[in-house]
This record gives sequence, structure tokens and C-alpha cells, in this order.
Amino acid sequence: MSEPHQFVVFRLDEQRYALPLSKTERIVRAVEVTPLPKAPAIVLGVVDVAGRILPVVNTRRRFLLPEREITPADQFLIARTSRRTVILVIDEAQGVIERRPGEIVSGTGIFPDLKQIQGVIKLDDGLVLIHDLDEFLSLDEAINLDEAMKEELAFET
Repeated sequence: MSEPHQFVVFRLDEQRYALPLSKTERIVRAVEVTPLPKAPAIVLGVVDVAGRILPVVNTRRRFLLPEREITPADQFLIARTSRRTVILVIDEAQGVIERRPGEIVSGTGIFPDLKQIQGVIKLDDGLVLIHDLDEFLSLDEAINLDEAMKEELAFET
């Protein structure tokens, strides 16, 4: 029998999303974000987390949700892609769930053009979309972010 996968479930407005727990570092309270000149539009800016300068991604813009200001009630989900650690702005973390592979519907069959959706989990009270963080930023966005981060780090030293 296949081992269950663990996911961190979070909410943006009324929709729930999930990331593999293995990609999640931690969840912290939202703080003020410092703008990052020359960063792609999907990046709100950067914050210092225990001495690390991390980019803050506009999760609402990526998911085509109405944008709003970050409030103290919001949370930052710190997660790792294969290239970098990023911060996602979320409304609320809702916990960790476990599902066996057979309980997860593949995203390619449902959303063939949306590579960032890895799959869907059915819960008693609705669906949870599982996201692939490695597909979260386009190649151009990732390259532009790398350049903007290098400039920011060079400026700080």
C-alpha cells in the first residue's frame, strides 16, 4: 500500500489550496514587505526572516483573485521550490491533511493548461487545489527575480 502524502491546507478568500508539507518550512504572521525594484509583477517585495532575505509572492495575483492590502491578520507561508525559498501571502493556514495517492485526482486531467495545479483533493466540504511551487513562477519571472534579488543583496552589503 502506498504511503500517504501530507499537505498544508490554506485559504485565500473562500477557496482552499494545498502544498506538500515537505515543501513547507513554516507559517508566520504577516509583516511589512519592502518593495523590490525590478522584480516581476508577481513579487510584492522582500522580507528578512532570521537573516535571510526572501521574496514575497503575490498569491492572489497568481490565482486571479481580487487583490487587497496585506493585513496583520494575514499569514506568510514560507516554502521551498527547487530553486529558492519563497513566501506566499495567505489568508489563513487551516492545518495538515494526509491523503493516499489514490485519493488525489491528477491536475493534468482537469487543468491541462495550468501546470501549477498538481492535483485536487476532495474533502467532505469541498475541493482543495494542490499547487506545484516549481511551476508557480514562469521562467521569465524566475530569471527577473534572480536579477532583482542579486541587485538587492549587492545593495545591502
